[in-house]
Amino acid sequence: MTGADSLYHRLFSHPLMVGQLVQDFLSDVLPASVDVGAMENITAKLFADSGERREGDVIWRLPTGDGDDVYLYLMIEFQTRTDPWMPLRTLVYQGLLWQRIVSERMLTPGRGLPPLLLTVLYNGEPRWSAPLDLSALLALPPDSALRPWQPRARYHLLDMGAFSDADLLRRQSLAALLFRLERRQEPETLTALIGEVVAWFRAHPDYGEVRRVFNELVTQAIKGVGVSVPIPGDMVEMKTMLESLGEIWREQWKAEGLAAGLAKGRAEGLEEGRVEGLEEGRARALLRLLERRFGPLPEDQRARVLTAGSDTLDLWLDRVLDAPTLDAVFERR
Repeated sequence: MTGADSLYHRLFSHPLMVGQLVQDFLSDVLPASVDVGAMENITAKLFADSGERREGDVIWRLPTGDGDDVYLYLMIEFQTRTDPWMPLRTLVYQGLLWQRIVSERMLTPGRGLPPLLLTVLYNGEPRWSAPLDLSALLALPPDSALRPWQPRARYHLLDMGAFSDADLLRRQSLAALLFRLERRQEPETLTALIGEVVAWFRAHPDYGEVRRVFNELVTQAIKGVGVSVPIPGDMVEMKTMLESLGEIWREQWKAEGLAAGLAKGRAEGLEEGRVEGLEEGRARALLRLLERRFGPLPEDQRARVLTAGSDTLDLWLDRVLDAPTLDAVFERR
C-alpha cells in the first residue's frame, strides 16, 4: 500500500469521514433512509483471510430505516491517468464482496443479495475519462443476440478535482475541506485553507485520530507548493506554524518580485527595474492576502497599496496575518 493509499485508508476507516462523505457527496445516490449513525466498517471482517481485496479499499455496511443494508465499497484511486478497465475491475470486486457476504452468512433471512454502491474516489490530475459501465467495453454491436447475456456492472465516480471551487466552498464538511486540500493551491490560498482546517478541529476537539491524518495531508500540501517546513504534531499548534510559514512565503514573493524587476531592468535600466519589480511583486502579494482575509478592497485602498514604498509594504505585510480588521493593517503607529 502506498503512502497516499494508507492515509486514505486510515481516513475513510473512520465513521466521521465516511458519514460526511455520504451526507455531502453521496446523498443523491443512496436511499434517504440510510442510518449513518449505525454504519459499520466490515473491511477486516470480510477480507482478513482472503487477500482478494486491495489493501487501500474500504467497505462499510449502512443500515436503512426499513431493516435492509446497503454496502458502500470505496475504491481509492491514486493514479496518474484514468484506468480504462475500471468497469471490469469493479465487476470483480462486487462479485467478491457478494460471495463473501454469502459465505459469511450475513444475508438477511428471506432477502436476496444486499445492494451495494461501489464508489471510485479518484485524486488524479487529469479528469477521469474511463467509461462508468461495463457495456462500453464489450466487443458487441448494440443489436447482438448475445448482448442480454453479458454481465452488467456500473460504478459511481467521485472525481475530486472535477468539483468547482465555488461548489466546494458552499459545503461546510471536513470531507469538502479534504477535497480542497488535495488540489494544487497558491501559497497564500493554501495558508487560508489550512486555517479553515485548524478552525474545524478546534471546534471539534474529539477527533484526534482524524486530526493526525490531516496533519500528514497538510504536510504533503505544503511540500506541493515547494516549501518544506516541519508541521506541528497537533493541529491546535498550526497557528504559530502558519505565521512562520507566511514569513517564508513572503520571502519567496520578494524573490519573485526581484526576478520580475531584473527582467524589466534589461529594457529600462537594471537598478530602476529591480526596485520597481520588487515593490510591485510585494504589493500584489499583499493585495491577494488582504482580499483573501477581508474580501474585495475599495479602490482607494488598492491604490494605496500599489503606490506604497518599501518600508510601508514591509509593515503591512507583517500585520496582515494577525490584524483583526482591514483598518488595523493600515493604521498609523
